[in-house]
Amino acid sequence: MTDLAAHKSVRADGARALAKYLVEEIESGRLPAGHKLPAERELSETFNASRGSVRRVLANLKEMGLITQTVGSGTFVSDDVQTVAPAHSDSPIQSIQTSPAELMEARLLIEPQMPSLIVRYATATDFDRMDECIVRSEAAQTIEEFEHWDGALHQAFAEATHNSFFLKILELTTLIREEGEWGRLKKNSLTPERRSQYEVQHRAIVAALRDRDEMLARQTLEGHLLQVQRNLFGRE
Repeated sequence: MTDLAAHKSVRADGARALAKYLVEEIESGRLPAGHKLPAERELSETFNASRGSVRRVLANLKEMGLITQTVGSGTFVSDDVQTVAPAHSDSPIQSIQTSPAELMEARLLIEPQMPSLIVRYATATDFDRMDECIVRSEAAQTIEEFEHWDGALHQAFAEATHNSFFLKILELTTLIREEGEWGRLKKNSLTPERRSQYEVQHRAIVAALRDRDEMLARQTLEGHLLQVQRNLFGRE
């Protein structure tokens, strides 16, 4: 399933970002069946979308069977969501076997190319999403939560290119990062000191992108990925 149906009658950047976020979180299982969604006002403020746009997004998701709404209680992920959107049932990861080391080598070749498009095409909504990912990763209480928002930030970089190729590549990267071997390596390598370094690097990357400084953003992103590679695999 794609999020095209969720975008029906939705044109504003904030509303489209909201639709994409909700569909991806529900389809991945990160928002499980029965999970209560934030109130309309909170969604409106978080994604810089009008209340009317938020209602249209939620109406589309309800029509798709992904959510249910109860007056006086709120909005919830549908109990039948796995029937409607089985998590990654047609995912390309099923036909791809790659190791964390191979993934990092590919990321080092691909991700540093994204700033050239981001500095040209990124919108205020894109930067708001990056900021949200940074804030939530820094507030994360567990390695798993930090890893989720770390991945979401890199996904936000891909979205900010407004290029479908980069978006698909980073979606695949996210799926591979959710596999057990990557999580084991990250858990073993992510010390408090390294996490603090990653947080500083994340902010530096976003600052350079916001300043439309392509060269600095590219260098900072590449340096960040190289450090992640060294920390994961002990490479100098």
